[in-house]
Amino acid sequence: MTTPPAEGAHLSRRGLLGAALAAGVVLIAEPTPVTALAADGDVTLTAGGISLLAGIGGRLAIRDAAGVTRSAGSKFQIKDQLTGIHLSTGGTPALATLRDGTPAIRMDYAFDAAAGQATVTGWFSVTTEHARLEWRITGADTLVPDGFLFSRAIQTPTAPDDYIAITEWVRDAGGGIPYEETVGVAHTSTWGSRHGLFLLDRSRQAWTNATWVHAPGTADPAGGWTSRADFFFADTRPSATATIGRGRELGLELTTDRDFNLYQVPGEPMQLTALVANGGTARPAELQLSVRDFDGAQLAATTVTGSIAAAGTWQHTFTVPAPAAGIALAEVVVRSADDGAFARTNLATLPPFTYQAGADSMFGIANYPWLQRPSADAVLDLWQRVGIALVRIAYDGSPGLPPSAFDARGIRHNIELQPSLDATDTEAAAWAADKLTVAQGAGAGYFEVGNELNRPFNTGAAAQAYLDTALRPVFDRRAATGAAVKLMNNGLAGMDKPWVETFIAAGGWDLIDAFAYHPGRGNFTPDYIPPGDDWSTGPEGTYWNFYGGLKQLKTLMAQHGEKEVWLTEAYAPTKPNSWWHDTYRHAAENVLLSLALAKAEGITCVCWYQFHDSVLGMPQVADPGNVEYHYGLMNRDLSPKPSLLAYATAARVLDQATFQGWLTFPDPQTFGLWFDTPDGPAVVLWNRADGYLLNTSGRRTDWHFPAPEVWIDPWPAKTLLTVTAGNAVRQLDAIGRSQQLSSARGQVTLTLDGSPRIFYGLTPLAKPGVNTLAGCGWRRPGEQPGDRLLQPPGPSERRSAR
Repeated sequence: MTTPPAEGAHLSRRGLLGAALAAGVVLIAEPTPVTALAADGDVTLTAGGISLLAGIGGRLAIRDAAGVTRSAGSKFQIKDQLTGIHLSTGGTPALATLRDGTPAIRMDYAFDAAAGQATVTGWFSVTTEHARLEWRITGADTLVPDGFLFSRAIQTPTAPDDYIAITEWVRDAGGGIPYEETVGVAHTSTWGSRHGLFLLDRSRQAWTNATWVHAPGTADPAGGWTSRADFFFADTRPSATATIGRGRELGLELTTDRDFNLYQVPGEPMQLTALVANGGTARPAELQLSVRDFDGAQLAATTVTGSIAAAGTWQHTFTVPAPAAGIALAEVVVRSADDGAFARTNLATLPPFTYQAGADSMFGIANYPWLQRPSADAVLDLWQRVGIALVRIAYDGSPGLPPSAFDARGIRHNIELQPSLDATDTEAAAWAADKLTVAQGAGAGYFEVGNELNRPFNTGAAAQAYLDTALRPVFDRRAATGAAVKLMNNGLAGMDKPWVETFIAAGGWDLIDAFAYHPGRGNFTPDYIPPGDDWSTGPEGTYWNFYGGLKQLKTLMAQHGEKEVWLTEAYAPTKPNSWWHDTYRHAAENVLLSLALAKAEGITCVCWYQFHDSVLGMPQVADPGNVEYHYGLMNRDLSPKPSLLAYATAARVLDQATFQGWLTFPDPQTFGLWFDTPDGPAVVLWNRADGYLLNTSGRRTDWHFPAPEVWIDPWPAKTLLTVTAGNAVRQLDAIGRSQQLSSARGQVTLTLDGSPRIFYGLTPLAKPGVNTLAGCGWRRPGEQPGDRLLQPPGPSERRSAR
């Protein structure tokens, strides 16, 4: 499911970098004299630690202090909506000056006649260890500024080039939680201990390679566009280089001594390192650390002081004991006089676990592992640590890892490939033959034929075309070749009942081995079933619910025959301060409950979408207003969201679980799921006294609402449930924190609210027509035991999630 992006009010310094680049005031070190030389058609500019050499043909070389060429390029690319892509065919350099008198190189690029009236002029200048590169483009209004690129080839690097998003944390002027914004992106290179980077306001990794750098243009008030990049030589991290390069404000970056900020042993030292960068003069500063747990308890609070050299850095490492379980929410603030910055990250304790379900595991991941930081092995290690047993898409040449990488780990893999519903019969048959071969070659267990091809939603209009041009050609080809791969329909966006009914009526049900869909969910709890059957499909529609759609599907299957059900995408997006999406705390709760409901309903596999925040092509770029950047179980900085711990908790509890039934209670707002596990009965309990709608508090403005901090309990209504218990009752919360509950005279009192909790040590009872817990009675806090009748209510008295 997608939601149109929206911009929110915020306090950001993002514009400062863009303004600095535009104005040419980016600084990296003390200024040094600039010398200029023009001879034999070449033009050279030299400053401390850097020189530029421009030559006939458009060549531009960036050289270090020793005169060694580190980057060389000669072309500029433009794109026109009508005439396509055009590359410069040459260039003529000349010695020039900028408006402020700074020596510069002017490069007039040549294009062939197909480029029409387009012109590109380069303006290049240098300061200490810094080159400022600017291209001014004019031409027809049909030029596409997002299609501008410049060429460069990095010479003799000692490590692979990288793409690093430069971000900063900002406070939301409308209230709510802070979040990150991208202030630039860096294409980085390494030569031993020295680093170089091209810093741009924005640039797509997907459109950058060993030859080209994506350098989108911005409109000039006088007409045309300008593309800009700044190149730096530096010895520090890209974030610090960018901060110092701005020459004006403090910057802060947090790192830890563990991959993904995850620790295995409670109490082990967690090392949190703060790197402060100073773009101004020498100054004293203080660092303040605050660490809270999931309930807001202070785990650490300390302040240290130090000094930062002009255009320098200050690094300090804090040490905090790892929590017994769960998450530690860290914020570090740096202050110096009126200047300051802050940054946040999460750390967590997640012990190892040995999963036993094997091929029966329900736990999968959607999308491929397109972000392999710090390494592919580290990502797969973490996948297996949290219980991921299947990946939705894997084939040779895909953006992620090849099937062999998953085979080596015992991780099952499927494939999803997208057809065209506008294909001719011949084209559809050729596509089916080609893609079935790809699926077979990948060793896919299932071929999901397409993705979300049910638009317009809830109408059924696209079902026949899908059947004719996509699914049936693949089915027929499989029959002709004897391929063993199983077939799924395209994963529908939402449980689209009219589409499914049309699909079944047209004969599609007999062509699939498994049914796939994506239960998109708005600000509803996962167990919400909207009233009626005519669910609206707009951006705030009740069509986007989890459990109601699943129950619709079960009803259809009761009429037309059972199929395996695959949720090939399931979600808990955390777009900040958006009432339609989950808060970080609700996301963890909803991950756990969604997976528990899926297990209870016999879902074959849930592929969670997706593992990391940000998107393919813009990895680790922050975009707070675009929900597509917020679907991950992991934060942009590779630290765990509470959602990751909720996923792992569900995977561990339900690994070998068998669903026994729903539990019924005297309180019609209390719900329970009963599973048998190797550790005994596991009971998932929650209460809906606060209703099924999320994020209803605070002032809303359009999509915005002031989200509470993750450690704030959002469920005011508490329900006390007293049940029979033995000596050992254990409670797990949504992120896996364990608590032993005391029993007295053979009973224990549980506190329930809208957050699902898992209990061991209770006694489920199977009675004719109803399951319950032994000895159950309930009351609200402040009431006395016995104030409530303990007999189950009649059907008309119960608002059931079932």
